[in-house]
Amino acid sequence: MKDVQVEVEIRALRKEIEKHDELYYRQADPEISDQAYDQLKRDLEALEAAHPEWASGDSPTMRVGDDLVEGFESYVHRQPMMSLDNTYSKDEFYAFVERVEKALEFDSVAFVVEPKIDGVAVSITYENGKLVRAVTRGNGTEGDDITANALFIDELPGELKGTGLPEIIEIRGEIYMRNDEFDRINAERRAAGLDEFKNPRNLAAGTVKMLDRNEVARRKLNIVLYGLGFCQPEMVSAQSEFNQTLTDWGFPVGERIWKVRGADEAWQAINELDSLRDQFPYPTDGAVVKTDRLDQQDQLGKTSKAPRWAIAFKFAAEQAETILEGITLQVGRTGVLTPVAELRPTQLAGTTVSRATLHNQEEMQRKDVRIGDSVIVEKAGEIIPAVIRVVFEKRPSDSLPFVFPESCPECGAPTQKLEGEVALRCVNAECPAQIKGRLQHFASRQCMDIEGLGEAVVDQLVECSLVSNISDIYRLTYDQIASLEKFAEKSAQNLMAAIEQSKTKELWRLLHGLGVPQVGATAAKDLAKHFGSVASLREADVETLVEIDGIGEKTAQGIVAYFKSEANASIVESLFELGMSPTAPEMIDRSEAIFEGMSFVITGTLPTMKRDEAKALIESKGGKVAGSVSKKTTFLLAGESAGSKLTKAESLGVEVLSEADLFDKIEKGKSS
Repeated sequence: MKDVQVEVEIRALRKEIEKHDELYYRQADPEISDQAYDQLKRDLEALEAAHPEWASGDSPTMRVGDDLVEGFESYVHRQPMMSLDNTYSKDEFYAFVERVEKALEFDSVAFVVEPKIDGVAVSITYENGKLVRAVTRGNGTEGDDITANALFIDELPGELKGTGLPEIIEIRGEIYMRNDEFDRINAERRAAGLDEFKNPRNLAAGTVKMLDRNEVARRKLNIVLYGLGFCQPEMVSAQSEFNQTLTDWGFPVGERIWKVRGADEAWQAINELDSLRDQFPYPTDGAVVKTDRLDQQDQLGKTSKAPRWAIAFKFAAEQAETILEGITLQVGRTGVLTPVAELRPTQLAGTTVSRATLHNQEEMQRKDVRIGDSVIVEKAGEIIPAVIRVVFEKRPSDSLPFVFPESCPECGAPTQKLEGEVALRCVNAECPAQIKGRLQHFASRQCMDIEGLGEAVVDQLVECSLVSNISDIYRLTYDQIASLEKFAEKSAQNLMAAIEQSKTKELWRLLHGLGVPQVGATAAKDLAKHFGSVASLREADVETLVEIDGIGEKTAQGIVAYFKSEANASIVESLFELGMSPTAPEMIDRSEAIFEGMSFVITGTLPTMKRDEAKALIESKGGKVAGSVSKKTTFLLAGESAGSKLTKAESLGVEVLSEADLFDKIEKGKSS
């Protein structure tokens, strides 16, 4: 592979992984399976190993996923909260055990094998026996403080009972949602005509980050504890001993825990767990194998993101063979035609599967998928099933390749494939399927967050000709909503209230919801901060837009083209005529913008300010606050317990500021 090709491939993989990190960790709405995601990371690791000249400390392979979101105070872990290396292979697992035994110069090492619960990693801090804080893993160094939401978990004691309690202890665990609670919530949403949640893990992750405490209280969360973080004074010498201590304190621990010696016993425990996990009341996607003795854990050490003394063995996604009885084409909000396999119903991962994604035209042709084929389907992590391969030896003799239509199956308009794209598109912007997609996107949690305006309701509104574009949402009347199927007086009132409340949501949500090409949530926030209003953004040209950090030429061209469209301009004007009044970020007085063009990272506990307050102060002076240190970082604002960000800043030569230094720079900036 040529150098240029290597660079392009590495950049593309990093961008793809970062997109899926955002979907999984921050939005709790992944679109690929864990196994597919892990393969992307392995591909990137292999390229970086073969071409170290392209290695980077900012690569996704060098850090844990980051679940930090706006709206929560962050807190620095006293001891870093790392992720685990994982494998799907027996050979790789045995190789892990061999590395451990070789490094320890010890045969038949003792291990603990535990269920790997598919939930949200959390660290619970107790001081003198009292619960003081619950924090997500975040970026491994610091996480979001979710104490207020964690207190709704019945199993989590507010105070530890017994004697000999440590002064300070961080207990690591997983917040999850039981399958029966997940089913209960989805049953309620079906009855209300709302979209169902995809799986228990996504719902648990979304719930712990909710700002609406009443809604958190209505959803029952559970927790299991399994790991020891910082502890003063030290109190146990082995993981198995700590598990017993957790049980004595009344904490819930894994459904089954095995203490074993050597690779063979560990492998036997993994297989036993695999055979039992369907009986557990929560989603389990693997086994965690830990070196038992803590002194041996210390001896083995860690990498930049994972301990060398533990590994997660991920169970392979369940597969099933069935018949592909038909292929339908779904049309999305941008007009893209996505092929979907209509399957002979089959049992897979505990549910009946009758549909599976075929991704796109090129992928279908590569796999040579045809109607009538026997196919292998896979469903990992409850994500939408996918057709993995065709069983060619069972192919009917009269099968024919699937021919994609020249016209849209929804509206009959022509389809076309744009240069450089793999997708086939419907060219009709008024296609009902596209209208539905745009409405669903606008109302989604990532955009205007209109509770109650999900897929089922949008379908009815379009099919009843009550809405044809996003501005029509604000023309709806109570009587129109109440006339919809499964709507009663209370649900109609709730939807009307949610629509009204959305008029004053943050400006970036509106910009994201408009569906401007290439403008996702991050770009929308940058645009909102820079322009402060839709009116100002509409007047911007490409040259002005590309000067904004994070806005490239293609995105700038898409923004300009969007607002030049008469149809789009009319919809935007209608929104404001109907009362849209988004909350704009505070505009910066340029005479006060002493940090213009500078990038800050904040870490540690500051003496007098909370982190959000420091961020707001820096942004009010024109600065930008990022989540991780890189060569582009101008200053690191560091408080107590600064951690790995301080180490990285020093290695890169980034200037480190104390809170006093920050105030000093602001004062000097005022007088200059």
